[in-house]
Amino acid sequence: MWNKYSAGMIPHMIEYIDIGVNLTGSSFNSDLDDVVQRALDAGVSQMIVTGTDMHHSQAALELSRSYPGILMSTAGVHPHHASEFDDNTISRLRDLCAGESVVAVGECGLDYNRNYSTPAEQRSAFEAQLQLACELRLPVFLHQRDAHDDFVSIISEYHNDLAGAVAHCFTGTVDEALEYVAMDMYIGITGWICDERRGGDLQNAVRSIPVNRIMLETDAPYLLPRDLEQQPAHKRRNEPCYLPHICEVAAKYMGVDHQQLAHAALENTRKFFVL
Repeated sequence: MWNKYSAGMIPHMIEYIDIGVNLTGSSFNSDLDDVVQRALDAGVSQMIVTGTDMHHSQAALELSRSYPGILMSTAGVHPHHASEFDDNTISRLRDLCAGESVVAVGECGLDYNRNYSTPAEQRSAFEAQLQLACELRLPVFLHQRDAHDDFVSIISEYHNDLAGAVAHCFTGTVDEALEYVAMDMYIGITGWICDERRGGDLQNAVRSIPVNRIMLETDAPYLLPRDLEQQPAHKRRNEPCYLPHICEVAAKYMGVDHQQLAHAALENTRKFFVL
């Protein structure tokens, strides 16, 4: 069992938690210990491993047990996999959520950009997982792409009964951000904000998001910040160790001190996920 450090023992003045990492992917098979160590060395004391389908949710739970106190996990079915949702899925998710390191239901939501599953399948799977989250009093880790209206409509039916909701990897507009905040949702900011080609909407939107509604994430291995000066350990692979950089860039666009944002995001995350 890998246990060089325990959460809360990282010798850094500024501490971070990465709320969304895809460490069960094959790109981390050969050097996961090094990836975790680099994160800890950068001040990222804890990471939440995203469950995107039944296989990866199980793998995320097992991985978190190998790095106790450092890795947590979520359990859910991404809208891309909604067509795989069957009569047994909710009971299997319920069993996974009984794991002490599982801190949220998800990644779940809607994605009409690619429609790997039909919109109807996505909506059905999304509602089922929201109902489970309400039953278990767990927060939800949410995905939305090109489906804002349906997403808001469905969430609005459940948000009063949810323990919490975070819009993971938010890339939307000011109006979308304000609508989420008005529904008491948190906003997950990734390295998308570092992208001069695609990040304009997000760069504008964060100016309207209160610091008490921000969380930080890398979505590693995806969304490597384009403005990194250092070369990544593996070409084009994002890692949790780059979370402090994302915080600095987000703080710049928000017009706040990066230490203030880091502290707020840390406290938001601990409260939301009960860490």
